[in-house]
Amino acid sequence: MNLQSNRLIRNISIVVVLIANIGCDQISKSVVRENVGFYQTIHVIKDYVTITYVENTGAFLSIGSSLPDSIKVFVLSVIPLIALLFGIIYLLTKKNLTWLSALALSFAIGGGIGNIYDRLVHGSVTDFMHINFGLFQTGIFNMADVSIMTGMFIFLYQSYSRQKSKFPGI
Repeated sequence: MNLQSNRLIRNISIVVVLIANIGCDQISKSVVRENVGFYQTIHVIKDYVTITYVENTGAFLSIGSSLPDSIKVFVLSVIPLIALLFGIIYLLTKKNLTWLSALALSFAIGGGIGNIYDRLVHGSVTDFMHINFGLFQTGIFNMADVSIMTGMFIFLYQSYSRQKSKFPGI
């Protein structure tokens, strides 16, 4: 295969991962909006894993929810949307990006797009999953958040692996 074919396959793979992340996020949110009452809690695994439908008008852990609407739209929608568009351009045009870096960015950008879509179309982000293992407890989150965190974990893994190969004693 030539370089252009490899690049095309790589970019198609990136787009597929982006679409899969956005699709899983939007389908899960739609199912929750249609089938779970607002603030209703469904116990999936006792009290450890629950579904609680909420709408988050802010960002992570409702940060910024009390901002005036015009500022909120700019800070929580416009700026992130611009950053995500630049991220997609970078992802599709950067020639020496490793496979793991491209995968990590695809997950993070896909999750970001899922949440921005909610914010622009619905005026808030649908959150519904909660995990409670006593000392370890999450806020209420969604599949876009899972995608973003998966991307971050892939980056951390890759960074750790690179450091380990540079410094074998680590």
